[in-house]
Amino acid sequence: MLRLRLDADHRRGHRDAGRARRQGGGSRGGHRARDARRARLRGVPPRTRENPRRARRFRDRRGCRRHRAHPGARTTIRTLNSMGYRTAVVSGGFIQVLEGLAEELELDYVRANTLEIEDGKLTGRVTGKIVDRQAKADFLAEFAADSGLTMNQTVAVGDGANDIDMLSRAGLGIAFNAKPALKEVADASVNHPFLDEVLYILGIPREEIDHANSSAGIDGRVPLP
Repeated sequence: MLRLRLDADHRRGHRDAGRARRQGGGSRGGHRARDARRARLRGVPPRTRENPRRARRFRDRRGCRRHRAHPGARTTIRTLNSMGYRTAVVSGGFIQVLEGLAEELELDYVRANTLEIEDGKLTGRVTGKIVDRQAKADFLAEFAADSGLTMNQTVAVGDGANDIDMLSRAGLGIAFNAKPALKEVADASVNHPFLDEVLYILGIPREEIDHANSSAGIDGRVPLP
């Protein structure tokens, strides 16, 4: 199981979250930052990604940053999918922002906060279960059970304090460019910006990566974005 960090924050909300993490990464600071991001979405049409021109205007006006995977994320997921692994993302962001990329990556499971929509516009509130530190660990257990796996057979990758419980419960917890608090509980750490280093931690040879790329019609090494 992989949890990928996907950048879907507003700039100001992202700075708020960064301050909360620098102050210790506690849940209270993270909740305040998330509440601030949601409030700035009030009144915004929910599916700006269906209209690129409107989406650009929205980003210019509100400072919204488009979601994107880390370098190496596509290679990592493509290779694991090719080998029969089941892959997932659990994010404290918003499902409306995340779902397009999750489809593109062909993930088996996706969980994120669901923004409430009324009269065709976002209200700034969320519905359903809030994806917080505990929820991430619970979702990992849910995915494992649904896949017929024990927790010892799971792998979790995370970068923040909200990933501590998830990495602690996984069979293998990998900290990705993470804060010291997460590295302390992780079994392994990646300290470079390339997520496909996870494949080498898992012992997956280059041949498997090349095979997955070839099957997807990708010739040679995948260029950096």
